[in-house]
Amino acid sequence: MAIREVKYVWMNGSLVDWNDAKVHILTHALQYGTAVFEGLRAYWRDGAVHVFRLEDHLTRLFNSAKTYFMEIPYTKQQLREAIIELLKANAIKEDCYIRPFAYRGYGVIGLDPSRSQVHAAIAAFPFGKYLDPSKGVSCCVSSWRRIPIDSLPPDAKASGNYVNSALAKMEALRDGYDEAIFLDSHGYVCEGTGENIFIIRNGVIHTPPISASILEGITRDSIMRLTQDMGKPVLERMITRNELYVCDEAFFSGTAAEITPIVSIDRRPVGNGEPGPIARGLQAIFFKVVRGEEERYSAWITKVII
Repeated sequence: MAIREVKYVWMNGSLVDWNDAKVHILTHALQYGTAVFEGLRAYWRDGAVHVFRLEDHLTRLFNSAKTYFMEIPYTKQQLREAIIELLKANAIKEDCYIRPFAYRGYGVIGLDPSRSQVHAAIAAFPFGKYLDPSKGVSCCVSSWRRIPIDSLPPDAKASGNYVNSALAKMEALRDGYDEAIFLDSHGYVCEGTGENIFIIRNGVIHTPPISASILEGITRDSIMRLTQDMGKPVLERMITRNELYVCDEAFFSGTAAEITPIVSIDRRPVGNGEPGPIARGLQAIFFKVVRGEEERYSAWITKVII
């Protein structure tokens, strides 16, 4: 999806013009992928953007940084305030995407980044649909496996991890699919290239566990809490590839994907080949929650008046 430019980016404590948000070509993160990031959505309604689960995303950002021995030079509260400042300064009066990240900067070359300074930046810009949640998407099981937990920590949202995802995504698109599904190193269903996955069999919702090399998604957690409150708890368990072919429904979840039904996998229809009733029902409640229309989940929303 093409980026729509706005006026400002927040970098190292200051708002800078969009076109001045630059780094050196030998920045360590650019050379070696030594950066961590988050992706948040904010939804426009009634003169304000409603940032979804801001504190949880910042907590995961700091956890990812801790995994990679990166000390972010700002507190979570400072980054929270910076996000609000940036949204107001850019005056984005529509749904938008927020990308806070921390990265190893310029100064050393080589695989030990410990002498590289850690920088922080935040971008926020208008953002539409990453996948089509109305019609659903076609998927393939990727020939690439998800990075195993004993090679890289897949539950840390590190930039370098996503080269794995890029390979699978490009393969899927070139073969005529919308998205790819990873298997883990043991051959069990893992996740999409940037989304968690759920399947439904006989009315029960299933999703792979954290031990299946998945990212511990915040949207995934939101769905599990919503379904628990609806009296339909999600069962976390290892899922086989063939279950993808015989399930009644399947859908992705994620900040970018939101809740996107899967309508075919490896050219086999999922259910009747159309978005199913459970995914549709979850979409309906989810889109009300993220826009701040459900008081029960108001703690998940940070309202920023523009």
